[in-house]
Amino acid sequence: MSNPEAPPKPDFMTRAKTDGVPVARLIGFEPKEIGDGRAKVTLAAGPQHANPMGTLHGGVLCDIADAAMGLAFASTLGPEESFTTIELKINFFRPVWQARLRAEGIVVQRGRTIGYVECTITDEGDRLVAKATSTCMVLRGQKATGR
Repeated sequence: MSNPEAPPKPDFMTRAKTDGVPVARLIGFEPKEIGDGRAKVTLAAGPQHANPMGTLHGGVLCDIADAAMGLAFASTLGPEESFTTIELKINFFRPVWQARLRAEGIVVQRGRTIGYVECTITDEGDRLVAKATSTCMVLRGQKATGR
């Protein structure tokens, strides 16, 4: 239930472009170039993102891939639509310790309700670090309220 006294939140695209996404601040990634079914997210990966083995935690790669794919898909939505991710898969190809990473999401197929999105994560040397895919579901009406 929404609070009628609360000021309206800016739309998610505005939040994404103006540092209004809490998880982006927490992890340290930055959304870039969002539009037309495409989005880029960058991350300066370092020791603060390490797993117990000392390499970049795979969940951080999932986060930046999910962000890039979600923003790409979100850029295809109409004014009364929202969405949710219903499936995400990732493959890891090389370990990362410290690097400037770029996650590039692209909508491959956008239907009325279901969309398929892919993401490539590369390092500053343009080496492939990981690839991810996701399936997104468009939400409308009551299902989109408050999202």
